[in-house]
Amino acid sequence: MKKLSLALFAISMMAAAALAQGKANYSGAWKLDAEKSTFSGPMRVDSMTLTVAQTAKEIKVDTESKRTPRMADPGAGQPPAGGPPAGGPPGGGMGGGRGMGGGRGFGMVGDGSVTYSLEGKETKVEMEGPNGKMPVIYKAALEADGSLKLSNSRSFQGPNGEITSTTKETWKLSADGKTLTVDRETTNPRGSQTSKLVFVKG
Repeated sequence: MKKLSLALFAISMMAAAALAQGKANYSGAWKLDAEKSTFSGPMRVDSMTLTVAQTAKEIKVDTESKRTPRMADPGAGQPPAGGPPAGGPPGGGMGGGRGMGGGRGFGMVGDGSVTYSLEGKETKVEMEGPNGKMPVIYKAALEADGSLKLSNSRSFQGPNGEITSTTKETWKLSADGKTLTVDRETTNPRGSQTSKLVFVKG
């Protein structure tokens, strides 16, 4: 009987741990550790902070960054290194109205705010694109292992038809809750780029 009680206690503890992990909370101010991060292209940003507010129903991500101003580019008309392609939609950066919400993006980092539903709902907004308004769709899900999946997708009409750009991110917290790792993949007609971004809690 004692062994059965111990076994039931162990099972309940594991279930509780799994439940707690599945309800990971990403709230807080997170500062980019550029030295520990890896980028698939040039990163023209001096610093970046994510301010995250999470409830049972939604998660809001505010992005604030500082960039070194670019010098005049003699190759005007060419897309900046690490930025969105020429004639392409705004980049899919991290969490902001002009970041993941659709602006200069990451490498392409932009500042702004976006709120995701954690109830399985899509959030759809319209943003200014190269040819007028374009729809941007956001999705988010908290996985059973505690990771957070974020994505956005946007489309607009180009000279050769519809052009679509998608960004997918997987957020993970360290065991002590002080480090946030974001694995990102951005896909557009020019191909895919991946980055691993490491943030520390401020």
